[in-house]
Parts: sequence; C-alpha cells; structure tokens
Amino acid sequence: MHEFRYIGPGLHCEGVAIERLVRDHGTPLYVYSQSTLEDHYQKLDRALAPLDHLICFAVKANSNRAVIRTLARCGGGFDTVSEGEIRRVIAAGGDPRKCVFAGVGKTEDEIAFALRRGLYAFNVESEPELERIQRVAARLGKRAPVAVRVNPNVDAGTHAKITTGTYENKFGIAFEEVEAVYARAARMPNLRLRGIQMHIGSQLTTVEPFERAVRKMLPLTSRLAQRHGFEFFSIGGGLGIIYREALASAGAAWWKSSAARGILTPATYAATLVPLLQPLNLRIVIEPGRFIVGNAGILVTRVEHVKRTGKKTFVIVDAAMNDLIRPAFYDSYHEIVPVRRKAGARITTDVVGPVCESGDFFCKDRPLPKVGEGEHLALLSAGAYGFVMASNYNSRALAAEVLVKGKRAALVRRRQPVESIWAGECVPPWLQSS
Repeated sequence: MHEFRYIGPGLHCEGVAIERLVRDHGTPLYVYSQSTLEDHYQKLDRALAPLDHLICFAVKANSNRAVIRTLARCGGGFDTVSEGEIRRVIAAGGDPRKCVFAGVGKTEDEIAFALRRGLYAFNVESEPELERIQRVAARLGKRAPVAVRVNPNVDAGTHAKITTGTYENKFGIAFEEVEAVYARAARMPNLRLRGIQMHIGSQLTTVEPFERAVRKMLPLTSRLAQRHGFEFFSIGGGLGIIYREALASAGAAWWKSSAARGILTPATYAATLVPLLQPLNLRIVIEPGRFIVGNAGILVTRVEHVKRTGKKTFVIVDAAMNDLIRPAFYDSYHEIVPVRRKAGARITTDVVGPVCESGDFFCKDRPLPKVGEGEHLALLSAGAYGFVMASNYNSRALAAEVLVKGKRAALVRRRQPVESIWAGECVPPWLQSS
C-alpha cells in the first residue's frame, strides 16, 4: 500500500529516516515515496490490462513536477482542470496528447492553449461550453476532440463536497439529455466527437457505485459510439484509499489480504468492471488521483507546545490548516503518528496548528502517545489534496517537499521565502510619501 514504516525506533520513507529529512529541511515538510507512486500506478495498469486503456492521473490531487514526471515515466496520461495544470504537465515532461481537460469554467484562452498543444480530449460540462469550444476551434482552424461529461445521477455515498454524479451537483449534463446534446454537437463542424465521460465522485471505497454507474451508462455509450464513431469511454476516477490505520497498510502483504476484508483494490475494481466494459470494444480512460498519490505522502510537523486546560490536552504544532486544509474543510481523518516510536499510555489529545482559527486542527479528542516540545509527528495519507491546496493564510510560507527513492532523497520544492509572499504587491503612489 505504501512505503512508510518504522525501522527500529524511527519512521522511515522507503530507506530514508524521516528524522534525517527533518534535520536537512526543517518542518512543516511534505515527504513523498516514489516507489509507492509507481506501485499504485502499475497495479492499476496491470489490473486493466485486458482493456485498451489510458490512466490519466488527476493533477489536482498533487501537482508537484516530480510526481508528474514519475507518472509520465510510467506511461501515464493526465487529467487536468486548467491551463496551469497543462503547462505543469508539459514542464514535467508529460505528453499533452495524453491529457484530458476537465472543469466547468474553461476560458477561451485556456481552450485555445489546449488546442494548440494537441490534447487528447476536452471533457465538456455543458452546451454553452460546446459552443465555446466550437467557436475557438473555428477561429484557429482546428477540430477539437470532445467528450461530453454525463451526469448519471448516481449517488456515490461520499462526503457532500466530493460527490459529483447527482443532479444536485454542478458537473456534467443530465443523463436524459445527452443523446440530444450529441446530436446537436455533431452538427458543429469544428468538433470531433471522440468519446464520452462520467465521474461520480471521490474517495469511493467499494466497487458498487462504480458498477451501478457503468451499468447505467453502457446502453447509452454503445448507441452513441455506433452513431458517432467514439474512440473511448472515460469512467472517471474516485478510487478511495485507507485513511484509518494507514500505517498498518504498509508493504506488499497488505494487498493480499485486502479483498477478503472488503477493501477496494485495483484487482477487485477490475474484476467487476472489466467484464462489463470489454464488449464495448472502446478504449477505457480512468482518471484516478487520490488512489495513486494519497498514501504516497506524509506531512511532518514539529511540536511547539503542549497546553493542558481543565478539560483538554492540546498539542500545538508548526503545521497548520494552510498547510493541510482537509481536516478543517472536510472534517477528514488523517492518522497521526510520532516520528520516533513511543511506548506507554495514550492521552486524549487535540492536535492543532498556530493559525488564528478554531478550525485549525488536525484531530480532536484522539488517543495519541504522549509527546513533548521539539518532537515530531507525521500526518499520514497526506499526498493527495495536501500541498496542492495550501495557502499563505496568516502570511505563512508554503512548506518544502521532498521525494524519496530507495535510500536517496531530493528536495523537489524549496521552502517558500517569507518575503516572496508579498513580492507581487505594491503600494500606490499616494501612500508612498512618509
């Protein structure tokens, strides 16, 4: 599942001690395992081998160029949602011809940029977007490859902020309207109807919602493929990961017992979906993000103070909600472990950051080993939607990032100098005089 484990008393990423990385680079610090990234990609790739398929990593999950380069070298494509993400992929050595471009608000400039770079397809979210792509493509003298994103109205049963496949969400075109939309799109001369797409949500931990959505889409996809000459069917992303007891899922043995425990793995995912998809005889595109990178990263933080009130024990750390916003934003769970293994009784603890918000917390009322000032904690499963959602709130500098491969470690993002936070600001002339 991942390559973070205790070796002796210390937490390691692959063959590198986290304590060494802290000495070299300070905290807060994101640490990523390259072997885990490669392993997760390869397991999906092998599971889908019976199908003509393309794995497009969702760049929004983690956009560090070292992560992108790792997956590009595995042969992966990329699911992007902005011109900036497409530019990142190109800068990291990824192939824009393996990129899909999603998102409900693509600008004309972004569409033109993507067309000039020859991306694989636009995942189109609305009829006004189809018309916009047609206009831009006509202006450039190009035919734009498109796939309408179908909203199948299937509830994935996940957190409200990461559910995307029901009519309550802003994404896609209603299932019942799709055939008529494709008929109108077919009359637009600068559009190439290359495929069809769906995505029902994120952090799905059973195969059943995927199966329901695919079964619902199959007759529609088959009809439209014959009518319009589709090349692919994108079934989106959404494969979930283990957040609770994440440390226990280290190592290859975890995969062998997971199916018996009902945990969604590439093997269980493919066992259900591959037989359904094979008769279509189309390329299958999949757009995972969290599954590949989530458990491949941790956030390391230093204990600044331990504060005890009459009712609470607060462990105040140097990381904050601006570094990892998921607990504040989603009430999400991240396993928290000491970088140096601790024995003894556990204490009911709130781990909180220094930002001036009550929502600046990483856990509440959780039994944790007793720690003191100067010790370090690791927040597990922080590789997805961690650094990529970070901000400069409270004028806090962005954390450093490190990639580990075996016994080697490299800084893949320098810690942001504080002065650079306001480097783009300027004072108007009328305020410059003393």
